[in-house]
Amino acid sequence: MTGKRPTIDDVARLSGVARVTVSRVLNGGQNVRDEVRARVMRAVEQLDYKVNPQARGLAGGASRLLAFVFASDPESDPNSYYEAALELGALRACLALGYQMLVQNVPDRMPDCHKRILELITTQRCEGLILAPPYSDDMTLIEAVLVQGCKVVTVSPGGGSRGRFDGVGVDDEAGGYDVAVELLSLGHSRFGFLAGIEDHLSADLRLRGFQRALAERGLGQAEYVVLRGDFTFRSGTHLAARLLDHPLRPTALVCANDDMAAGALSAAHARGLTIPRDLSITGFDDAPVAAIVWPPLTTVHQPVKALGQRAVELLVARLNGTNIAPAPVFHQLDHALVRRQTTAPN
Repeated sequence: MTGKRPTIDDVARLSGVARVTVSRVLNGGQNVRDEVRARVMRAVEQLDYKVNPQARGLAGGASRLLAFVFASDPESDPNSYYEAALELGALRACLALGYQMLVQNVPDRMPDCHKRILELITTQRCEGLILAPPYSDDMTLIEAVLVQGCKVVTVSPGGGSRGRFDGVGVDDEAGGYDVAVELLSLGHSRFGFLAGIEDHLSADLRLRGFQRALAERGLGQAEYVVLRGDFTFRSGTHLAARLLDHPLRPTALVCANDDMAAGALSAAHARGLTIPRDLSITGFDDAPVAAIVWPPLTTVHQPVKALGQRAVELLVARLNGTNIAPAPVFHQLDHALVRRQTTAPN
């Protein structure tokens, strides 16, 4: 024993076959007799030979591996629907286009979060990255990825990255505006707004649209209270309880996503309120929970699975150089107000 790691040539010598035959066996190729395949696998086991995935990728050219990067901490409560739906849409597109996808959760509060994301390019040989919020607004990170020669597509960018880099999303500002117009038409004039985390810029656009609609009706900051949550059911419950104890209790709660709206609905039920007679509540996303809670939730539908799918399609088009403009592209998908049973005239 020399202490050196065994090579594919060592496997070929021990099994008495050509190097190309060993490669065919290890890659699951056809046209190999069962007896020969068995000899090769015995040699692999005897030598404790390990396939080098990076070498295999280099031998075959491009890795055909993409990474979808989320900022959520696996140990905290996730926005379960949003991330799962994005992932599902992206996986379906990868399957159709012959790519693989690595899903990576990298909490954005970690001091080395940029380093960990960039390592996906060097250690995993990812050809392209899809960045979910708030990474989709992190221009320093995006530019560092591009310097590495890796393609990037952003999901729901809400700041300076929109229009500067490839992206997909909906018109969040218009969605927030539509919700406010609906509630104003029902006669509401005192509002609570449960916003998302501070650096989630696309969700902040929903607040901006809400504020624009109120301003057009002559209503200002005296008519609404904004509290920030983290998109979870738990934060919706906690923040709604605070607003329901406010001296000027709102007649309508507007929530930045459906999970927080479901939490707000739970807090209202705990206080014995009848929804929507005593309080109107709206969400955003049209997650499955919106149709399951009681009463069913009025919300804004955004096609989250389609966003994940479109992100992969755009990224692969960049990688292949097919049917894509040289300038950055933003694919805006349609949203729609879904009226259910948590809103009523005040």
